[in-house]
Amino acid sequence: MNKDISPDYRPLDASTIIDYVWSRPELREVFREGEALHADEVGDGNLNLVFKVWAQADPERTVVIKQALPYLRLVGGGWPLPVDRARIEAEALQVEYRLVPEHTPRVYFYDPGMYLFAMQNLNHHVIMRKGLNEGIKYPRFAQHIGVFLARTLGMTSDLVLDYRTKKLEVARFINPELCKITEDLIFTEPYRYTERNGFHKELEPQVFALQADEALRVEVAKMKEKFMTQAQALIHGDLHTGSVMINQEETYVIDPEFAFYGPMGFDVGAVIGNLFLNYAAQEVRMKDPAQRSDFRKYLTDTVIELWHVFEREFQKVVWDQVDPINMPRAYQQDYMLRVLQDSAGLGACKMMRRVIGLAGVADIRGIEDVHDRAIAGSLALNIGQALIMGREEIRTIEDLVEVATACKPTYPWKS
Repeated sequence: MNKDISPDYRPLDASTIIDYVWSRPELREVFREGEALHADEVGDGNLNLVFKVWAQADPERTVVIKQALPYLRLVGGGWPLPVDRARIEAEALQVEYRLVPEHTPRVYFYDPGMYLFAMQNLNHHVIMRKGLNEGIKYPRFAQHIGVFLARTLGMTSDLVLDYRTKKLEVARFINPELCKITEDLIFTEPYRYTERNGFHKELEPQVFALQADEALRVEVAKMKEKFMTQAQALIHGDLHTGSVMINQEETYVIDPEFAFYGPMGFDVGAVIGNLFLNYAAQEVRMKDPAQRSDFRKYLTDTVIELWHVFEREFQKVVWDQVDPINMPRAYQQDYMLRVLQDSAGLGACKMMRRVIGLAGVADIRGIEDVHDRAIAGSLALNIGQALIMGREEIRTIEDLVEVATACKPTYPWKS
């Protein structure tokens, strides 16, 4: 056992989790003393053990328990990770729940000896990425995620917090090892040769050209510097459509284990970038042209609406509260423009890494036909390149969408 890990720590499994549940008085409000419980290990992510526990007599009474492993589950024990990330995730969820409880699952407790926490099970929701890949529209998502972003980012920033609280919060959420994963997988490895990259042969000409593009690598380096140095707000750090649980009425954001104080545009850009990854995938997923055009319009309308909601809510919770002498209107407008341009550049990096690097997305890598998959990947890369290279010319969210939708796939294997 790693000397930095609590001596009480032991990874749980589906047979030991129930005894553990009965040892926690915090869960007495969910489960009745002595009743039959069932549990499954349901984690399909890259990092953790995730258990669903429910009452046999009433499956609606259920919780999720998430436990950190001392390594990256995706690749096994050869990639050690700090188990303290469970604390960071639990405390980030608690901050988010305080700021926007309607879009954050409730945390029942955090166990510092076992590096795990229990939270509300969203058993009437699906992972948004899965729904989008099936062509399902979520009409309330833009409103919900815009509010979530504005409150969690604006209200944890220097614009709202006093000087001492902000600096103490930065220290509380220092997360170097998981930040290093982001730095490597998003900003470094896609732009050079490494065995961890996961693109397939049909995309090789386009990927090699991208990696040889020094002007592009300069802009990516600027985005990496921003990620590493700009402690602007408490960011989720991994806010893709796989971290959203959703139905037609409700939206919840989960999995903030990559949380730390970073640039606001990283979270906003992650949402936008993942919507455009799905946009690219629909190039081949949705065969009927009219249906494809309609669904893509839903995706681009969602991008536009979520930004406008973000701006309106940010005005309410941040700008309406600040000193207009030291933060005049022109400064406020410049600040929001910088967040928008950061969102374009950082979201672009998220897009390109999901095509080239380790841990791609099902939107594209789940496409069975190899040529169709390459078409979708090619379009995603072109959108990403256009956004990062053109971000300084973007003045509105409509400009951003216009840049993205002007892109076409390049069919690299035909060249």
